[in-house]
Amino acid sequence: MRAAAETTLSFEGRFARDLEELAVPWQAEEAPDPQLLVLNEPLAAELGLDPAELRTPEGTRLLIGNLVPDGATPVAQAYAGHQFGGYSPILGDGRALLLGEITDARGRLRDVHLKGSGRTPFARAGDGLAVVGPMLREYLVSESMHAMGIPTTRSLAVVGTGRAVQRETMLPGAVLTRVAGSHLRVGSFQFARVNGDTELLRRLADHAIGRHYPAAAKAAHPYVAFFDAVIAAQASLVAHWMLVGFVHGVMNTDNMAISGETIDYGPCAFMDAFNPAAVYSSIDQGGRYAYANQPLIAEWNLTRLAEALLPLLHEDQEQAVAMAVESLGAFRGEYSAAWLAGMKAKLGLEAAAQDDVVAPLANELLAMLAEGEVDYTSFFRSLSSAAGGTTEAVSDLFVDPAAFEAWAERWQALAPDAEPMNRANPVYIPRNHLVEEALAAATAGDLGPFNRLVNVLADPYTERPGLERYAGPAPEDFGSYRTFCGT
Repeated sequence: MRAAAETTLSFEGRFARDLEELAVPWQAEEAPDPQLLVLNEPLAAELGLDPAELRTPEGTRLLIGNLVPDGATPVAQAYAGHQFGGYSPILGDGRALLLGEITDARGRLRDVHLKGSGRTPFARAGDGLAVVGPMLREYLVSESMHAMGIPTTRSLAVVGTGRAVQRETMLPGAVLTRVAGSHLRVGSFQFARVNGDTELLRRLADHAIGRHYPAAAKAAHPYVAFFDAVIAAQASLVAHWMLVGFVHGVMNTDNMAISGETIDYGPCAFMDAFNPAAVYSSIDQGGRYAYANQPLIAEWNLTRLAEALLPLLHEDQEQAVAMAVESLGAFRGEYSAAWLAGMKAKLGLEAAAQDDVVAPLANELLAMLAEGEVDYTSFFRSLSSAAGGTTEAVSDLFVDPAAFEAWAERWQALAPDAEPMNRANPVYIPRNHLVEEALAAATAGDLGPFNRLVNVLADPYTERPGLERYAGPAPEDFGSYRTFCGT
């Protein structure tokens, strides 16, 4: 159903118009009884939307695509991708729709996108639906990432559909409304390349440059500059993940956004005890996307992007390959620089501190954290207390306290500052046991625990009295943790 003429919300359909080969016009399935579960009012205001209007029945229907605003051309996006290393020439939005683009209050073009809005031509054997728990998980974790300053898609709303959805049991259905710089993926370029349409590939790259990296258009080699910019954005993003102990869980090429935003929070989790081999996804049985593998997988995915871009880099295949290899060679250095800069901040050290001193110091610390299975987030937050004082409270966390004290002596000699440490090390992250507690309650109809957790995570760096349970690791009886994508 199309919106009435008086609606003040207007969309653009740039992707649908400019890249019609990658867009299938489609409509969201009608929800039998849509009920707004959560609305991100600050994000709504950022988008120039009136939260009060979005809370009306018409606004709720708009949020799930059952009321289509002027200018919107809902489409399912086509893309290809490598999933756990295996290539699929066509994937696409099987249960998602791009409503269109909207210009926010700062003049930035933002996608408004639905997840769980019903089957599309790309759904294959899936039902195209989503359930309350996983959609609230994406809302919770993506907004937490945003509060920590990590580039991410955002969550505008979760709406219950009033439809029961079959998973292991019957569960309440929901649609997530999310916002992003765009939903262009490495897999979008793979789709254009596999179809052998160089002109489509060029238009896709030009669209991405215009959306995200306009400076590349003025470079001597615009598509090389574009590729370099994506490499830099991904190097920085994955460094952010590693620094806060985030495990994405499903780093397929269709889940790597060209914008450098974190996208698709399916089987993600934050580490409690530090473990480089941490895997939470129930389907990642080989550990391909383990915590420590994330930088290498990002580089692997970027290599797939390079393969897709070759016809744009140079008309001579050998020269195109050489240019791609040269660009890819920068990834490890850019990642290491971003990670080390972040680690200096976590350790309270000046940016000018010598890299060849800080890097081995940090790696030695991480090895001790892994050996002692020390809680990663709590440790770094509590380390600030040792910046100018005693290390006793912190050293008790380790298997070999004397070894940590010897490390701390070398660290303190570098004059760490506690104040910047507290700005770099969050007190509150989406602790897995608290996330599961909130999602279970919400699935049963009680949104109280979820809303409280959202409020705590909105200010992750400020320690507040009375919130101690949100800052600690899981109780021992929580057991090993597994996550599921919700399809």
